[in-house]
Amino acid sequence: MTKWLITGIGAGLGRELARAALARGDTVVGLTRRSADPQLVALAPERMHVVRVDLADETSVDEAVARAQTLTGGIDRLVNNAGYGLVGAIEEVTIEEAKALFEINVFGALRMIRAVLPAMRARRSGHIVNVTSVSGHAPWAGTGIYGASKYALECIGQTLAQEVAPMNIRVTNVAPGGMRTQFAASGLNLAQRDIADYDEVAHFARRSLTENAGREKGDPARAAQAILAALDAPEPPLNLLLGEDALHYASDQHAFVEGQMKTWEALSRSIAFEDA
Repeated sequence: MTKWLITGIGAGLGRELARAALARGDTVVGLTRRSADPQLVALAPERMHVVRVDLADETSVDEAVARAQTLTGGIDRLVNNAGYGLVGAIEEVTIEEAKALFEINVFGALRMIRAVLPAMRARRSGHIVNVTSVSGHAPWAGTGIYGASKYALECIGQTLAQEVAPMNIRVTNVAPGGMRTQFAASGLNLAQRDIADYDEVAHFARRSLTENAGREKGDPARAAQAILAALDAPEPPLNLLLGEDALHYASDQHAFVEGQMKTWEALSRSIAFEDA
């Protein structure tokens, strides 16, 4: 039986992952801004626990993780799922809006990682899962600040994997594409400033996400099952893309970067000191 600690279990992927874990007999502690979730607890009253947390408050995070450790006897898997979206051109997004986003998407996840690691290090086991986004691989106009938060979490996860590998702790970054959750509705913020010059390019992201809300191709329940399969594998992946769209956009971006490297290879190498 695996013991999970999952942030953002109120809806979407976090909730579906909790349901999938409970269905196979695991124990789940779900962290949320709300103090109770009777419907989710009713699925397995003895194995589903809901703890309130403010991811922007380090004391709240430490207390929630300590409570989760007490309830389970030790966390096997942390899933950093909580977060929200923000659309707007770089010039439109205020510094305050950017800071608020990073406070949850990046620093909230970092607080969780720091809080669970001491116990995982002591046991020499554990698995940290960061739910990032294909936007953390393939940037697109109008989502730059949100994508930057996911780029940051990608880097944290990939670096962390190197640091904790000698202690038998694993890390997996999960990068979904579009999924039929509430992300494009309640989970998406719009930059308060609106500059008409960005209507044609940067505002396309806003139109695309809001107009297609509820019609995304990704099924969060199937995504949850895919995550279980990946994490249960003898050698879990460091990077897991979820969805045909995620594969498409990430592949295109990686091919573009590789093409740029090859095109400018000679110039890149030209900066070396010449041997005497």
